Amino acid sequence: MTGPRELLLRSGLPNVRDKARRGEPIAAAFLGGSITEGAGASDAEATSWRARTAEYLAERFGEGTRSVNAGVGGTTSAFGAHRLALHAFGEGDIDLLFVEFAVNDWDYGANVRDTALRGMEGIVRQCGRLMPRADIVFVYAASDRNISEELPLTIAIHEEVASRYGIPSINLASRIRMLVEAGAIRWDELAPDRVHPNDEGYALYASTVRECLNFALSADEGADDAAESEEPAGLLPEPLIDGHYGEAKLLDIGIAESADGFAASDRKPGALMNWRYPIRHLHADREGASLTFRTTGKGAGVVLLCGPDTGIFEYSVNGGEFQEANPFDDWCTVAYRPVILLFPAERESGELRVELRNTANKDGRSAGTGLRVLGFLSR
Repeated sequence: MTGPRELLLRSGLPNVRDKARRGEPIAAAFLGGSITEGAGASDAEATSWRARTAEYLAERFGEGTRSVNAGVGGTTSAFGAHRLALHAFGEGDIDLLFVEFAVNDWDYGANVRDTALRGMEGIVRQCGRLMPRADIVFVYAASDRNISEELPLTIAIHEEVASRYGIPSINLASRIRMLVEAGAIRWDELAPDRVHPNDEGYALYASTVRECLNFALSADEGADDAAESEEPAGLLPEPLIDGHYGEAKLLDIGIAESADGFAASDRKPGALMNWRYPIRHLHADREGASLTFRTTGKGAGVVLLCGPDTGIFEYSVNGGEFQEANPFDDWCTVAYRPVILLFPAERESGELRVELRNTANKDGRSAGTGLRVLGFLSR
């Protein structure tokens, strides 16, 4: 039984398929970046691939089916692994998890393979631990890089994880590439910025996803491609990489033990992008302002609200020497947005005490020395 060429079925969708056969509703979560959130659509809650797929699921599985939008623009799989429990699972148990980070994971630069593996494997292993019955689907969206060759780097990396864990994958970039090469479409007409589809582009994405899901849900149990893992059902194989983000968490600022010179605020500091969640944060703009927090794991980090007045700060882990960090980049000149900084990991898991300290220094492009802490991270 041959399915769509964009689909690698592997271990399939056994949980969701069983619910379809029993006529039961499902809950699905969509974890990804701006393409999952719906940037470029005329109405993200109606015409994006996520919204159209959610509509299809409601038609297929009936009353009581629900979908969770856990897409956040500009985020990579590393941030996704830290956001997973709160944003994708925060509204209750799910049956199906879509994961879309093949475009944004290019942002890792020279460290793309290790960091993308840690993020994607972390998402899978967390889902296996927190939602063991949930099925997962990897979705590979298109961009100039992702349609320039048959198996671009980030998709190849994500496929390592998919193959290891028997996860189905839907390669939207492959369909775009095929249609462009056949002269059937122009990529810049479907995605004017060559990343974010318009309504027509999202309709093509959604129809491809629908075709792949229809096949996966109708396939006989014996028709599933075998996963490469030889582990018994229900058990996770040995990880592909040390330091994967399988224990990653996004922690509330309320766990701060001290915040000398910081003030809590619920107000947007200015133009804001890539964040639909509560904006409560800790803000300081004077030299020497400091805060501390504790967590447990091999590593810690912070989520900052970075923008036009973001400055340079220092951090220390477990009383170690302070290290300087400059989170300012080109996007900071445009608007405020969440940015994660992961501090170097320890060799063994244990208690971590982290201190942040503001400085009087700033990037040459910055208008100030602000430090806005939106959340804490552990892994």
